[in-house]
Amino acid sequence: MTEQERLKQALETLTAWYHAGHRDLPWRRTAEPYHVWVSEIMLQQTRVQAVIPYFERFMAALPSIPALAEAPEEQLLKLWEGLGYYSRVRNLQKAARVICSEYGGEMPRTYEELLALPGIGPYTAGAIASIACGQVCPAVDGNVLRVLSRLFAREWDIKVQAVKRQAEREIAAQMPRDCPGDCNQALMELGAVICLPNGAPLCERCPVAALCLAKQRGIQQQLPVKAIKKARPVENRVVCLLWKDGRLALRKRPKNGLLAGLWEFPNFLEGEDMQEQLGVTVANVRPLRAAKHIFTHLEWHMTGIQAETADSGYYTWVTPAQLEQAVALPSAFRVYRTIALKR
Repeated sequence: MTEQERLKQALETLTAWYHAGHRDLPWRRTAEPYHVWVSEIMLQQTRVQAVIPYFERFMAALPSIPALAEAPEEQLLKLWEGLGYYSRVRNLQKAARVICSEYGGEMPRTYEELLALPGIGPYTAGAIASIACGQVCPAVDGNVLRVLSRLFAREWDIKVQAVKRQAEREIAAQMPRDCPGDCNQALMELGAVICLPNGAPLCERCPVAALCLAKQRGIQQQLPVKAIKKARPVENRVVCLLWKDGRLALRKRPKNGLLAGLWEFPNFLEGEDMQEQLGVTVANVRPLRAAKHIFTHLEWHMTGIQAETADSGYYTWVTPAQLEQAVALPSAFRVYRTIALKR
């Protein structure tokens, strides 16, 4: 059996398996392009179960592309609070505004038009074009590359872009023409629930186990091959819950760089002068618990303090109710937000 024949048979088998039953996810109950688009953006770097309540809240608040385009920034960020990678939701709104100005508020239907929108890369464009528009477009992500690595027992480095391009070409040539969206979703489903990334894959439940060369050779857990990651740099930071007359100090981060333009609690590098960094006179300083947050290319190791001041400084002062209901705070500060709301 050639590789092309193996892949064609695997894709046909997987699509039939998907049709026979799959996870009931809210964005799968419709082929509406807007729903597919938002779900795919939310699912980047985020677990499915975590996304479900966010997706449902987002769609209830912003049920259409024009509604997304017109949403105030604070509402948009609050709906996204806790999902992280806030550039995703900012690009969603940028793209929605392009769609409203250039396509009359209707999602474009071709892969090329979708790919030209802010925040939409080849995977997302392929997912929308195939699932919502019936186009024969692959949607290749880490899950799909893991499945192909094991199916063909390939020791390719799945972080290399040329490998991803090769996988896209191979799938596009063999995927069923009458249901390309279901084929893509079947590959996603297999990678998410059976051909798992950590620990042993569930080969006994796999519909294409008989075709899998890695299973035949007993090397499933050795694949896929990934280049060794460099250690992330670590920043040791002090986060301050600064109170004045029952209100908390917040400030906005710079418009560029990490967590660009988002609200934050005052914080500074460990070892820097507290008084100088906070810019106000503080009293009743008390320690808080430590916390850690991992970004893609950086780690914050945080210690917390709680303090009071009579000065306004350059901060925006909010009540705990405003912090909970109206302010979008990055998940990096989740531990300290919880402490503040319990005071």
